[in-house]
This record gives sequence, structure tokens and C-alpha cells, in this order.
Amino acid sequence: MFKTRLISGIVLVAVIFGLLFPGGNVLAAGLALISIIGMYELYRTVSAEKTGLGAVGYLAAAAYYLLLVFSENPTVDSFPVVFFVAVLMAVMAVYVLTFPKYQAPQVMTVFFGLIYVAVMLSYIYRTRAMSGGVLLVWLVFLSSWGCDTCAYCVGMLIGKHKLAPKLSPKKSVEGGIGGVVGAGILGAVYGAVFAGGLSAALSNPVLDCAIICMVGAVISQIGDLAASAIKRNHKVKDYGTLIPGHGGILDRFDSVIFVAPGIYYTIVLLTEGTEALARFLA
Repeated sequence: MFKTRLISGIVLVAVIFGLLFPGGNVLAAGLALISIIGMYELYRTVSAEKTGLGAVGYLAAAAYYLLLVFSENPTVDSFPVVFFVAVLMAVMAVYVLTFPKYQAPQVMTVFFGLIYVAVMLSYIYRTRAMSGGVLLVWLVFLSSWGCDTCAYCVGMLIGKHKLAPKLSPKKSVEGGIGGVVGAGILGAVYGAVFAGGLSAALSNPVLDCAIICMVGAVISQIGDLAASAIKRNHKVKDYGTLIPGHGGILDRFDSVIFVAPGIYYTIVLLTEGTEALARFLA
């Protein structure tokens, strides 16, 4: 199992590098595909993955990324509310016109999946499009997967107090703290190594990267537990089998989904201040 996980992990990192390095349309297309696969896995929990209702969600995700690519400035442009209203209306139209084929939980999951998977993952693209984004975007994965590794190691060594016993019995408070501290250290090292390239975007690359990764690590653990909660509710062990030894897209990207927007807005706050953050949130 370890060998399988290791090989899959190496391949996954290579794929991620192949998307993040060129950025632009290549990254957007890759994220759109990953999002649609992730949505398929989520929809499968309510048996909506191969339905007309699910198709609306997939098409909405594709349209979302097309709009993002063609936006004037993806780092600041906010999507008009009308887009999401139109998607919701389309989902509801399928629901009522085919009634009683679908149940309300299926309808809500299809719309939720667009936000939870496609929109939140799109912040990887937004971060990559920032000034210095070719280096900043790696903080998403460094904080997420770095926290996961550090939390596991610390938890195995000194973990005693359960963090969320009903969701993930093996996770401990000590491991969670170790994950945050470990991610902060990794961030500081990353900032020091790439200080030259990051200095144009961050005033203090070492400190800022440490802060960004620590924030990401906290959010990462929430994302991980959130995905586990959904699986527990639907009594499934893994979302899929696409990545040998890891499960499906959502099993591997569960924390990244949450971390991506968290990292993005933390960078905005650190680089442009509260006024810029308020503008982004408006």
C-alpha cells in the first residue's frame, strides 16, 4: 500500500507541476477537469452523477471556468450573482419539469457541488494569476499537504487527545497543532529559498509565507474533516478510486479545496491591506 501511495503521489505532484508551471489556459482546463471529476464523485453520494440534473452541474462548472479565463482580470473580477442565480434556476427547472424523478437532497447537492468543488478550486487559478503567482500558488499545496504530513507524524508520536473522534478517530489535537506549526516552518523555509522571486509580491517572504501556510494549515484541517463528515453522512469510505492508494479526487483534494480560497485572501490581506480585502469581498 505504501509503495502504491508513493508512486501515485509522485505522479500527482508531476501532474500538478505540469498545470501550475504554465498556468493560464492549461491550468484552467486542468482545474475544470478536476472539478468536474470531483463533482461527479460528490454527486455519486446522492445518485445524481449520471443524470440530467448532474449534467447541469457539469456544464455550469465548464461555463464558470470559461468565464474566468475570459475575465479581464481574474485576480480581482468577481462573478456576477446572476450567473449563480441562472444555474440555480436551471437546476430547479430540471427538478420541477421532471418531478418526481429527483429528490430535494439531489438538487441541493448538485448546486452545492458547483460552489464546493469548482468555485473553491478556481482560487488556485486566481492565485496563479497574481503577481508572483508562479511561486505563491505552491503555498496552497505546501500548507495543505505539508500540514497533513506533519500532523500525521506528530499525532503518531505524541497524539493523545482526540480532535474529532466521531469523524476521524485517528486525528489528535497534538497532531493538529503539529500540522499548523510544521506548515509554518515549511512556509518559512520556502520563503527563504525563494525570497528573490517572492520579494516583488511579499514584503517579508519568510514571515509572510510562514503566516500564509499556518493559516492554510488551520483551514486545511477543517476541509479534511468536512469531507469526512459528508462521507460519514452517506456511509462511503472513499469518494472514488481514481488515484490508487489515495481514493478519488475529493479524497486527495479535500483540504486543498478549502485552503485555496483561504490562501488567496490571506495573500490579498498581507499584500494589499484591509481596504483591498473589502474590495475583493464586495
